[in-house]
Amino acid sequence: MKGNKDNDVCSCNIIHRDIIDRVNKNMPEEKKLYKLADFFKVFGDSTRIKILYALSEEEMCVCDIAALLGMNQSAISHQLRVLKQTGLVKYRKDGKVVYYSLDDDHVKTVFDQGFAHINHI
Repeated sequence: MKGNKDNDVCSCNIIHRDIIDRVNKNMPEEKKLYKLADFFKVFGDSTRIKILYALSEEEMCVCDIAALLGMNQSAISHQLRVLKQTGLVKYRKDGKVVYYSLDDDHVKTVFDQGFAHINHI
């Protein structure tokens, strides 16, 4: 029916206890779920997404990222700090230059899966 918003709502009152028990048995502890939610919140900022994309392509210093995105170094440093705190990026020093890169292949996989999903929609 056109315009009926109730098509996606269950119209029964049956509790499927076996399903609930199975899911509840495997449900991660609250602390881990909060950490996962915080992890995904980091992806909610377009500047951080741009930085992650850039770092998925190439290891870069703050100056290069700032030039690429047309932003000041202070703003980039702030976002990199957030990304470091959540374990998404790492850095290495080469003399006076600090280079940033994705922390590991898991980060690239999450990023790539996100792109695959939005391209699928």
